[in-house]
Amino acid sequence: MIKSLNRKHLIGIGIALAVFTVAAIDAMTDWPQAKAGATAAAPGPVPASVALVKSRKTTLSDEFSGRLEAIDRVEIRSRVAGVIQQIHFREGALVKKGDLLIQIDPSLYAADVARAEGLVAAAKAQLVLTKSDFDRGQQLSDSRTISQRDLEGRVNAYRAAEANLKAADAALRTAQLNLDYTEIRAPVAGRIGKMEITVGNLIAAGAGTPLLTTLVSVDPIYASFNANEQVVTRALNALADEKTPAAVERIPVEMRIDATDPVKGRMQFIDNHVDAASGTVRVRAVFDNSDGRLMPGQFARLAMGQPKPEDALLISERAIGTDQNKKYVMVVDPNDKAEYREVTLGDTVGGLRVVTSGLKAGERIVVNGLQRIRPGAAVKPEMVAMDAAHAKPSTKLAER
Repeated sequence: MIKSLNRKHLIGIGIALAVFTVAAIDAMTDWPQAKAGATAAAPGPVPASVALVKSRKTTLSDEFSGRLEAIDRVEIRSRVAGVIQQIHFREGALVKKGDLLIQIDPSLYAADVARAEGLVAAAKAQLVLTKSDFDRGQQLSDSRTISQRDLEGRVNAYRAAEANLKAADAALRTAQLNLDYTEIRAPVAGRIGKMEITVGNLIAAGAGTPLLTTLVSVDPIYASFNANEQVVTRALNALADEKTPAAVERIPVEMRIDATDPVKGRMQFIDNHVDAASGTVRVRAVFDNSDGRLMPGQFARLAMGQPKPEDALLISERAIGTDQNKKYVMVVDPNDKAEYREVTLGDTVGGLRVVTSGLKAGERIVVNGLQRIRPGAAVKPEMVAMDAAHAKPSTKLAER
């Protein structure tokens, strides 16, 4: 019995030793593979294009919303009464200064001119007659064959004839003006509006004259907007040494409508006070509009720049990442480690974005391969120029 138990005990010990030996051998066999796996799990530095952030002299600008305004807006009314005989324009068309717009029936006024011309002719004839009598009277007076009273009568008759001729001339000019007023012409070049009264209607003259149509000038055209008072103050301070009235024209301004390319204009007017409620100043710029495509009342985006360049940090769009509603860049520190850095962006200048806060000149940032870089990751920097980093244009719109 005892001998049988000892045998079983020895067999169990042998089996245990065999299992332990096999496990040890397997462990020794797997150790080099585990070491190799651990080595593979620790990747090397990530290659990335890196550019140096530099400060540059840049003309900075701020964007505002505004509306286009006509320089001239004219209400077309008749200066004489009469029947509208003909309309010579197409509603909504561009017209030139002096173009005939509306014809009022001229018959009555042509008759007035003819009558006034007759009165002028009669006055001239009367003047010739009285002048002849006056000259003869002077000769007779010298020989004392005419009384002084008779001479004075001839002088007065001559002077009265002169006055009558002047009055007749004035009446003729008035009649001619009224006849001319029957042709209503464009006082300025621009775009004509809708005709409010049609052909055949009788219109009155004077203060109650009805509106016939409107005409607005189109070239050039104003763009008015409310600019931030700090922006205006900074611009005016830069021009403090220039005392000429035209100094404000040195403030650069650009306008963009829809997706069109920006159009350059010139600053024309800065108001003389700040709106206390909004903290803005009314500003107006003027733009060329020779093709007439811009219309008063249109919405426009306007960029008001500074008259003198300022130092600014410019970075490539490719270096900018979006984290929810934040913008960030990856800064490469002296140890070639990536550092997450939130930045505040400004305007776009020459394809590069202005950084108003978050970076300093001399720092290095990742400009290509941003999606492969994680904060704290080792970076293998390949230095490139910041200008070269944005050589391929991005289709994404700039965001602030």
